[in-house]
Amino acid sequence: MSSTLITPDNFNSIVPEGDDHERMVCSDCGFIAYENPKIIAGSVVTYGDQILLCKRAIDPQKGRWTIPAGFLEMGEAPHEGAVREAQEEACATIEIIDLLAVYSVRRISQVHMMYRAVLAEPVFEPGTESLEVALFSWDKIPWDDLAFPSVHWVLNHFKEAQGKTGFAPFSNPQGWEGV
Repeated sequence: MSSTLITPDNFNSIVPEGDDHERMVCSDCGFIAYENPKIIAGSVVTYGDQILLCKRAIDPQKGRWTIPAGFLEMGEAPHEGAVREAQEEACATIEIIDLLAVYSVRRISQVHMMYRAVLAEPVFEPGTESLEVALFSWDKIPWDDLAFPSVHWVLNHFKEAQGKTGFAPFSNPQGWEGV
């Protein structure tokens, strides 16, 4: 039994039969290397009327504040990823309430799925990807030091959704469809 070693040299950019986009296709075995957007899962985590934020210990945006969020793992549901990210970044045990927003960040091929969640108890500390973790009241959120536009979006959408249930998830704010 022989096998073909798949290397970058074996791949050509072509439109496979029955497709309408160029893809990287192995010229030896026909394997199609699809490139698809990455999914980010995260949550606006609250305890009472305060919001949990993490100061990033890694780039991009090291030293700036964000909600607990990160790349979804293979075989993981988005809500499970949001729970895991809160544990990894803030050593926090959370309960997901509902899906708050779905954002498309085209320029970096990401889809962000953001949830509302609550802390089971006010127990948290920085995980390996965080320098600091803290609860903030709305008027104390460090707006000028937030890491990404999507953090601004989700926090504002969270505020808009307070007291509401059964709503359709928010999406990119007006004017941000092409980011």
